Amino acid sequence: MKQGTVIKSTGSWFQVRAEGKLWECRIKGRIRLEGIKSTNPVAVGDYVDFEPEEAEEGVGVIVAIHDRKNHIVRKSVNLSKRTHIIAANLDQAILIATLEFPKTYPRFIDRFLLTAEAYDIPGVLIFNKHDLYNEAMLEELEYLSIVYRDAGYTVMNTSTVSGKGLEEFRDLLKGKTSLLSGHSGVGKSTLINCIEPGLDLKTAQISESHLQGQHTTTFAEMHPLSFGGDIIDTPGIRGFGLVDMEKEEIGDYFPEIFRLKSECRFHNCLHLEEPGCAVKEAVENARLPLSRYESYVALVQGLDEDDTYRTDDYA
Repeated sequence: MKQGTVIKSTGSWFQVRAEGKLWECRIKGRIRLEGIKSTNPVAVGDYVDFEPEEAEEGVGVIVAIHDRKNHIVRKSVNLSKRTHIIAANLDQAILIATLEFPKTYPRFIDRFLLTAEAYDIPGVLIFNKHDLYNEAMLEELEYLSIVYRDAGYTVMNTSTVSGKGLEEFRDLLKGKTSLLSGHSGVGKSTLINCIEPGLDLKTAQISESHLQGQHTTTFAEMHPLSFGGDIIDTPGIRGFGLVDMEKEEIGDYFPEIFRLKSECRFHNCLHLEEPGCAVKEAVENARLPLSRYESYVALVQGLDEDDTYRTDDYA
C-alpha cells in the first residue's frame, strides 16, 4: 500500500505522485458507490491510498481517499443537479481576471470569491494584462482593487509583458497549494510559464474576431514549483454556478455584508426590502459598493449568470 497525491484526472484514470514517482491509477469500484454526489469521486489535490499492480509497472488501484481539508466545486456542465469537484486540499484559490481581452465581469468575480469563501478557501484576485489598459481602464482597475481589498481580499496587478507584479505573484505561490482559475484567454498559463519556465504550459492567442480565449487546458492538473509549492491549473471556466447554498446564507459569504449583518433591525434580514437594514443603508451612503450589493441581490433572487450577463462570449 502506498500514499500519494492526485496531480491529474483524465476521467477514469488518475495520475498520482508518490515518493518522487508518478503512477497511473484507476479507482476501485466500491469507491464510486459510497454516495458521492459529484461527477468525479477523486479530484486533483486529493491524498489517496493505492495498491501497485503486480502485473504492470507504474500502475495502481486507488482504494481509499483521505479526508479533505477543503475542496472547491462548480456545477457539472452536463448534469446540472450534480457538482464537479475542481480541486481539493487547497491553501488558496486564485482568480486571474482581465478588464478586457477578454472581459471578466464583476459578478463572475463575486461568484468565484463567494464559492471559495463558502468552502473555507482564502480567495485571491489578480488582474492580469496591465500593460494593455488605457487610462479609463486603469481608473476602473484602481476602483475594483479598492472594492475587493476593502472586502478583505488580496488583490494584485500583473503583466507578463512589463513584468509588473510577477515577483509578488511568485511570493504568493511559494510553499502553498494554489488553484488558478479564470476565463480562457486571461493568461493563466502564460503567467505560470513566466515564473516557472520549465513547465512550458501550452498557451493560445486570443481570437481576434471575438476577443475570447481559446481553451488550452483540458483537465485540471497540479504542477510542482521549483521554489516550493504546487499550482493547479484549470480549464477556462464559462460559468461558476453556486452549489448547495440557501439564500439566507449568501450574505455570510460577502465579508463586507457579513460585517454589517448584526446592525440590521431583524436578525433574519435578507437586505432586500426590510426596514432598518444596515446593508441597504451602507449602499445608500456609499460605504458598500453598489456592484457588490447588486451581485448579492442577483444571487439571492436565484438569477443564473446568463440572466445577468452573457457568458457564451467565453465558451
